Amino acid sequence: MPDPVALARRLHDAACRRGEASYVDPATGLLVMTAVYHLRRGACCGAGCRHCPYPPEAQAAAGRPAEPPSWEDPERWRKPR
Repeated sequence: MPDPVALARRLHDAACRRGEASYVDPATGLLVMTAVYHLRRGACCGAGCRHCPYPPEAQAAAGRPAEPPSWEDPERWRKPR
């Protein structure tokens, strides 16, 4: 099985090149918003989004959780076998 983080990064990059707002994460089946979506939104929402393009200061000011989001640990977001 390919590295899920590397695969997510490739899917994200391809979706951004196409100007798409999201892609489906094959490891979880969840819809993931791209940096394109976040930039169109205009500001960080503070939810700890996987592809947030805003600087850490803006994320903290928006209320991003101090605890790393689950997507940062691939073992926590793999589909059960």
